[in-house]
Amino acid sequence: MDPGRPDASIRETLVRLQRLSDLMDRAFPIPGTNIRFGFDSIIGLIPVAGDTVSAAISGYIYTFARKAGVPRRKRMKMVWNIFVDWLIGLVPLVGDMFDIGFKANTRNVRIIMTHFERRMNSEAADADPARAT
Repeated sequence: MDPGRPDASIRETLVRLQRLSDLMDRAFPIPGTNIRFGFDSIIGLIPVAGDTVSAAISGYIYTFARKAGVPRRKRMKMVWNIFVDWLIGLVPLVGDMFDIGFKANTRNVRIIMTHFERRMNSEAADADPARAT
């Protein structure tokens, strides 16, 4: 896998990660509001084990970032997001409400997507100096 060049398999994986993130963070609307929650909040209702399972699912997103060459600084931000989500999620009900607003998986997929968008824009500018302006 070339970390600087998102080929078809990386793009497909990014789409899968986005879908996973949506399932975990935004699958269900709260009727009458713009608020959405996902399986992360539901799984988190199981004390300790639920938040640990959610953190493991978040770890899958992190693993892709590592293998795809996302820089260490950005990956540490991802680890922080997972840790905060897990730690606060341990607090009954308060943690589940926090999950609804924090959306660690969405944040982490956004970090990965931004990384690849910047890489593609940088490569395009290098290939076509007229685009760099």
